[in-house]
Amino acid sequence: MLKKTVFYDIHVQNKGKIVPFAGFEMPVQFKGVISEIKRVRSTVGVFDVSHMGEFIVTGEKRKEFVNYITTNSVMTLEDHQVQYSNFLYENGGIVDDLLVYNLKDKIMLVVNASNCEKDFEWVIKNKWNNVRVENISDKISQIAVQGPVAEKVIQKLTDYPLGTMPFYYSAETKVCGIDVVLSRTGYTGEDGFEIYSYNENGRKIWDEIFKAGKEFDIEPIGLAARDTLRLEMRYMLYGNDITQDTTPLEAGTGWAVKMEKGNFIGRDALIKQKEMGLKRKLVCFEMLEKAMPRHGHKIFVDEKRVGEVTSGNFSPSTEKYIGLGYVALPFNKAGQDIFIDIRGKKKTVIVKPPFYKNGTHK
Repeated sequence: MLKKTVFYDIHVQNKGKIVPFAGFEMPVQFKGVISEIKRVRSTVGVFDVSHMGEFIVTGEKRKEFVNYITTNSVMTLEDHQVQYSNFLYENGGIVDDLLVYNLKDKIMLVVNASNCEKDFEWVIKNKWNNVRVENISDKISQIAVQGPVAEKVIQKLTDYPLGTMPFYYSAETKVCGIDVVLSRTGYTGEDGFEIYSYNENGRKIWDEIFKAGKEFDIEPIGLAARDTLRLEMRYMLYGNDITQDTTPLEAGTGWAVKMEKGNFIGRDALIKQKEMGLKRKLVCFEMLEKAMPRHGHKIFVDEKRVGEVTSGNFSPSTEKYIGLGYVALPFNKAGQDIFIDIRGKKKTVIVKPPFYKNGTHK
């Protein structure tokens, strides 16, 4: 039985095209993918991301525990700072990528919707006796408000001085008079905020956001636009660009792996991989011929197969066909010509990320 978020009826009223996604009935698009992308890049759009998972970790040793089960350094986090990180298997493969929120008396872990159950089981399996972990995903609604004028919209609804909140920080505050966790985060490359509330308050916050954003032609945005917006920034999607068979070093997120912090799950495997040398890396590419790259398409240099596409699409913001893929070393450098087999080999070039370089995120 598929779940529905508290905004399901609103999506239907807004003529959203509903599809099954990660165990939920979710809107894949509203007016149209390209116009929705342009709305977020130009003014502001609103995403229902209530399908994401939230785990709460409490106890005196919560920071030490989360430091042990994630790759980034939790011990260095300031109050209310947010951090990108990974859960790893012992072999260095990625369980999931996630956000770590260092809140006042707890840590909130925000995980991918499709991995929620698997992740929670993995966390519980590795849990220390002196911490408590609760999966509150089914109680929480999450709204992402993204775009260059997102701050102007949300500032109408809160007394918190948003101009003082840096990128990847949060506050336990009030929006529309309702207790929320509010963070300057997002998956689009634009400035924006994500708002976590209990389900019973979700509808009120949604409705007030749309009133506040009316002057900016605010619109609901579907999952298809979200997927292209993230691709334009080289943000990765679990199940495509990162999996249990890839490591953060191969995926280019070594900056979120702090070997020097001491022991964490998967550390030894990553040290060994570093010593032996990487064999492949995730790269960005632009098609030089008109063709749509898709997950699983093979990548060649001359006649030699050197890799595989993990994500691909048409980018309205750059007006190019773009994608990500793993490529064998030493063919991973920007400027390297490659060919992708899309009903015949199509010429492509590796480029430096991100594809879209005018994002407004702070």
